[in-house]
Amino acid sequence: MPAPLLMIVATFLFATMGVCVKLASDLYAASEIVMYRGIVGMLSMALLTRHQGLTLATKVPGMHIWRSISGVTSLCLWFYAIGKLPLATAMTLNYMSSVWMALFLLGGAVLMGANKLDWRLLASVLLGFVGVALILRPTLDQQQLWHGLAGLVSGMLAAMAYLQVTALGRAGEPDLRVVFYFSAGGAIAGGLVTAITEGGLQTHTLKGAALLLAVGLLATAAQVCLTRAYAIGRPLVNACLQYLGIVFSFGYGMLLFKDPLTWPATVGMIIIIGAGVSATLLRAKVAPPPKDSQFNPNEG
Repeated sequence: MPAPLLMIVATFLFATMGVCVKLASDLYAASEIVMYRGIVGMLSMALLTRHQGLTLATKVPGMHIWRSISGVTSLCLWFYAIGKLPLATAMTLNYMSSVWMALFLLGGAVLMGANKLDWRLLASVLLGFVGVALILRPTLDQQQLWHGLAGLVSGMLAAMAYLQVTALGRAGEPDLRVVFYFSAGGAIAGGLVTAITEGGLQTHTLKGAALLLAVGLLATAAQVCLTRAYAIGRPLVNACLQYLGIVFSFGYGMLLFKDPLTWPATVGMIIIIGAGVSATLLRAKVAPPPKDSQFNPNEG
C-alpha cells in the first residue's frame, strides 16, 4: 500500500478512535481510558516485537520515562478534551503540536544567540494562535474554556514528546520499543490516577468493554499504518495528510454528536491547519527530522 494511502487510513482510524473515546467518556474517566489503551498497546507491541525478533530491553530507561511523562499527560488531557468538547475542536487543538514545535524551534534559536530568525516561522506560530482564539473565543462565562485549554496544552506536550522521541531515535531505539514503553507508562499512570482521583476502576458493561477494546485496537492499527507511511513515504507529504484527521473528526462530530458548525470555529480550524502545514514545511527546512525515527508522537 503506498504511503499516502497508509496515511489517509491512519488519520481515519485515529478519528474513529476519537469517536470511541468520546462515547467511552460517558462511562469512564479519561485516565481509565488511557490505562486500558496502554494495556492493549503494550500487548500489541510486545507481540510485534517478538514477531520481528527484537527485544524490549533498553539501555536508556530514563529517556523512556521522560517521554512517557509528557506523552501520557498529553494523552490524558486530549482524551479529557475529546469527552468535553466537539470532536473536531479537540482534535484540532491537539494537532497544534506542529505550531508548538515551530515555537520551540524559535525559542531554541533565541537561546543559542541566533542573529536572524525566520519570520515566516514566527508568522505561522502567531497564525496558529489566532486560530485557537477563534475556536475558543474565551470569555469569563464560557464553561468550556478550561476544556479547551486542556486540549491546547495536550498539543504542547505532544510537541515536547516529539523532541524526546527524536532523541530516542538518535539513541538507536526501535519504534516498537518506544511505543511499548509509552504504552506501559500510560497503563501505569492511568491506573494510578484512576485509583487516586476516581476511587478505583468502573464496573464494565459489554458496551464499555467493547469501546475500550476498540480504542486500543484502533490506536494500534493506526500507529502501524502511520509508522509504515513515514518509513516508506515523504515526511512532509505525510505531515500534511495528517491534518485530514480533523476533517474526518468534523464529519463524525456533525453526523454522530450533532456538533454545531459555527463560522468562527470553522475558520479557526482552517487557520490552524494552514499554520500547521506551513510550520511543518518551514521547520523541515531548518531542522529536518532524523531518518531513524519515523514514529509520530502526536498520536501517542
